[in-house]
Amino acid sequence: MKFQLIDKFENAKEEGGLRINGKLKKNEENKPLISIITTVKNGDKYLQEAIDSLNSQDYKNFEHIIIDGGSTDNTLSIIKRNSKKIDYWVSLDHDKGIYDGFNLGMKLSKGNYLGFLNSDDKLADGALNTLVKYINKNPSIDFIFGSVKKHWGILHGYKPWKIKWSWGFYSSHSTGFFIKLLSAQKVGLYNLNYKYSADYDYFFRMIVKHKMIGVGTKKNELFGYFRRGGFSSKIRFLDHFYEEIKIRIDNGQNLLLVLIIFVFKYLKHIKKLKL
Repeated sequence: MKFQLIDKFENAKEEGGLRINGKLKKNEENKPLISIITTVKNGDKYLQEAIDSLNSQDYKNFEHIIIDGGSTDNTLSIIKRNSKKIDYWVSLDHDKGIYDGFNLGMKLSKGNYLGFLNSDDKLADGALNTLVKYINKNPSIDFIFGSVKKHWGILHGYKPWKIKWSWGFYSSHSTGFFIKLLSAQKVGLYNLNYKYSADYDYFFRMIVKHKMIGVGTKKNELFGYFRRGGFSSKIRFLDHFYEEIKIRIDNGQNLLLVLIIFVFKYLKHIKKLKL
C-alpha cells in the first residue's frame, strides 16, 4: 500500500530547515535528488559528524531530513545550528522508535531515491557520486545495497536467494541502503509491530513479495561507516532470533522451512540463546 507524501508536519513541537523558507530542491536529468533521512534521539555525541559527512559530499543534489524523537540532550541545539544545511527537521513530543522515524522521513521525501543516515554513522567520501553512477547506469532497478565498513570488516555484495533462510543475503546496513521512492511506496512503510527487526521484514516484502530488483556495489565502493553502540548493537540475540522467525511466518514462508531454520539456528547459536 502506498504511503502518502507530505511536505511537513502540521502539529510539530518544533520544526525548521530550508523547506520552511520555501526552498525546495528538484530532481534533474542525470542528477536525481537523493533524500537522506536521519532519525535521532539523544544522539549529540556523533550527530555533527554525520551531518558533516553528508555535506562534504561532492554530489550536491540531495535533501536532508532529520526526525528528532524528543531529545533531552544537546541534539536539538546541533540541529538548529545546522538548520541552513538541513532541508527539513522536526522535533516530536513522543518517540515510537527508529523505524517510526524511518517511516516519517519516507513520507517527507521528495527525491527519486531515498536512504538513511543514522545519527551515529557517517557516509564515506564520494558515496553519493557512486550511488548516482549506479542509478544512471541501472535506471530500471528498485534499490541499491552499498558496501559498509563495520568494526570487523566490509559488508559487500548482494545474494537475494539467501533471504529465505539467512540474514546474509544483503551486504549492507541502513547507511548503505537506497531505494527508489516509487518502489518504496509499493513496499509500504516499516511495520512497527516488529520492534527489533522491522528492516528484515521490509527487505523480505521488498525482495520476496514484490520481487523487486536490486544490485550491490563492489567492495571498494564504500557507502558508509557503521559505528558500534547504536540501536542494532543493543538488541539481545534471543529477541532478534524469535522476531525473525515470527516475520518469516507472518510473511507466509513455508512452515516446514521455518522449522528447519529454527532448529538449525537454535543449535548453531545455543550458547547465545541461553543468555
